[in-house]
Amino acid sequence: MSIPWGLKLRVRFAVNDAHLSDLHARAFGRDGSHVTPWAERLERHSLTWIGAFADEKLVGFVHACWDGGTHAFLLDTIVAPEQQRRGIGRRLVRSLVNEVRAAGCEWLHVDYEPHLNAFYRDSCGFRRTDAGLLRLSK
Repeated sequence: MSIPWGLKLRVRFAVNDAHLSDLHARAFGRDGSHVTPWAERLERHSLTWIGAFADEKLVGFVHACWDGGTHAFLLDTIVAPEQQRRGIGRRLVRSLVNEVRAAGCEWLHVDYEPHLNAFYRDSCGFRRTDAGLLRLSK
């Protein structure tokens, strides 16, 4: 499938908390009634973020947090359900990789579930590694 007409990627765009919260909820199949303070969180914790816009509507998003040194962490790769499987996620991740590299990081980490292996490994070039996870709340 082709990328939708008019798709534009914007780095460190001015985040509308309601729009990003809605996209996040729809992409992960969650209740969209809660608005997360995305703009504040991104400014405080993220090295960079990228939005995909189709006709000025936010249809995709990804960001990277970092340790202030050589390691960055890819988070929240999301694409609107009606826009998935068109290469938007791959474009977002590849653009994020370039931004993180340009910032001087040497490593970009991503954790993902097994069903996303083809996307992150085959489409985006990440190699699979072992990682640990500890749930801190119920």
